[in-house]
Amino acid sequence: MQSLPYETLRLGVIGMGGFGLFATQHFLQVPDTQLIAIAGTFREQAKQAARRFKADLLETPEELATRTDVDVIYLATPPSLHYEQAMLCLRNGKHVICEKPLALTPDQGREMLALAKERGLVIITNLMQRYNPMIGRVQQIIKRNLLGKPIHGFFENYASDEGLAPTHWFWNREISGGIFIEHAVHFFDLFEYWLGAGTVVAAQRVLRPESGIEEQVQAIVKYENDILVNFYHGFTQPGRLDRQELRIVFEHGDITLEEWVPTRLTLRGIVNEEQTQQLLDIFPGARLNISASYGGPERQQRGRHKDIEAFQKIELHFGDETNKQHLYGDLLRDFFTEQSDYLRGRVTKRKSTEENGLRSLELAYQASQMAQ
Repeated sequence: MQSLPYETLRLGVIGMGGFGLFATQHFLQVPDTQLIAIAGTFREQAKQAARRFKADLLETPEELATRTDVDVIYLATPPSLHYEQAMLCLRNGKHVICEKPLALTPDQGREMLALAKERGLVIITNLMQRYNPMIGRVQQIIKRNLLGKPIHGFFENYASDEGLAPTHWFWNREISGGIFIEHAVHFFDLFEYWLGAGTVVAAQRVLRPESGIEEQVQAIVKYENDILVNFYHGFTQPGRLDRQELRIVFEHGDITLEEWVPTRLTLRGIVNEEQTQQLLDIFPGARLNISASYGGPERQQRGRHKDIEAFQKIELHFGDETNKQHLYGDLLRDFFTEQSDYLRGRVTKRKSTEENGLRSLELAYQASQMAQ
């Protein structure tokens, strides 16, 4: 991999729509990062951003890709443009940070990764969920086997379509790839982070009666050790009803996370004293409720034909009403910090790698094809 020759990371952006600006503002808060130029849009928002950050506003992505004063290019464009624009940047020796999904098809994604590897460049997908401390805490529970083995999971996403007009590119599968590819990649990746490699075993979709657009999708993915996880995404709600819930069921309890960028967690389970203390270490400041205490023969319990010694049944609450947009910004900064440190040779391991972007796309593509 080509390390950056300069202390300052010189950034270019293709696409400065609402989310492009949101992400770029957080990336630029990472020390030693400078926005050099914006390309691909002349909307008023881009003009204002160029003035604010003293960056050049260019007519075409080709102009940006051939600039010698740019090291990394962030693609904040619709999914159908990712392959063409990333390949352009890579051929011109630029590292690429790509909004999810990596591309519309796994074949495109593999070609992008192969070229990046050949040129010693980074082509990373913005899968920022891995950087949420709440996600890391759940991973610790799984690794330490504090609630037994995970056996099932689900993610239910009752999303708003209030800001997505009928003409928005999100509904056009040729541009977005559909809900699985444009949106669900985040959550396929998240469960692989926790549970290992997955395979789609079933998928369906629902078309809106009036227009025939794809508005709801669901899939079942089998992860390592035969763990089945159900995914549902529906873009049908008014904004005030937008809500999400994620749950993992274990042999001795379950964990529920709220919000699509999780800010709150509820854990229920039967545990012994040592497990209780380890959970409190993982979730400092959590509210611990004791639902039942067991003594004598009651401590000996069974599940899945296994003996379990349980001292108490607990319900643990952790997290708060943190604004999820604020947390989202924190995760973008953490993601960009790690990737820029990797580019500078300061770290050798990353929570999110090129392969994660490709794997999440492969699962999404499997689900999308099966659902049709």
